[in-house]
Amino acid sequence: MTKSNSRGTLVAGNWKMFKNLAEARQLATDILAGLPRQESTRPTVGFFPNAVALAAVAEAANGRESQVLVGAQNLYHEPEGAFTGEISADMILSAGARGVVLGHSERRHIFGETSEQVGRKVARALEAGLIPVLCVGETLEEREDGRTENVVEEQLLGGLADLSPEAASRVVIAYEPVWAIGTGKTATPEQGQAVQQFLRTRLGDHLGSAELADGIQILYGGSVKPANAKDLIAQPDIDGFLVGGASLDADSFLKICAATA
Repeated sequence: MTKSNSRGTLVAGNWKMFKNLAEARQLATDILAGLPRQESTRPTVGFFPNAVALAAVAEAANGRESQVLVGAQNLYHEPEGAFTGEISADMILSAGARGVVLGHSERRHIFGETSEQVGRKVARALEAGLIPVLCVGETLEEREDGRTENVVEEQLLGGLADLSPEAASRVVIAYEPVWAIGTGKTATPEQGQAVQQFLRTRLGDHLGSAELADGIQILYGGSVKPANAKDLIAQPDIDGFLVGGASLDADSFLKICAATA
């Protein structure tokens, strides 16, 4: 199987709870300075800073929207209301951002988010015109118990619940083996490809269209580094990366971007 050229590639940096306002602005500026300009039908690079820095990072990337997707790390499914501490899709858009990471393993395992809650957030993001990056992935215990496919399928279908096939086809999927996030361990290219191929097959079944599924970007996340990026991106169903720690250093992130070119 060969990679579909129509999907393109996306290297997205999840900056998590790192970088204050000035630091986030500087990181975005440094990456943009080292990133060759290009026009594309889909963004090839993503910045997902904390909410405080969102507007500053979006401003830094102004004028390069065809290349760079700026997004938030979470949203609440209601349009507005008395929900202290939450941010809405409209707030994200007003900051100049166009995307949002949803269902990240840290949201699921630390904050107890369920697939049903994630599905509501995905639906709200699409309704507002944001590009959702839906994260799925298994823990080490789940992998060792042979439950990887069951876990990622439940998270995938829960995140896409009640969406039309056309709406679901606008979601970016990110497979993150939880056991490889921040641990220094990385799934082998073959392990990553096996799960991502399974996800694409299940997408085709769920949407009733292998053609629609073939157009959906599926990213890999989990200790992605310059040293392993080239081998991972060579796999036919790995369309880019959701990068954690290595995205906090401009040089490392730019090397990962270069590996996908």
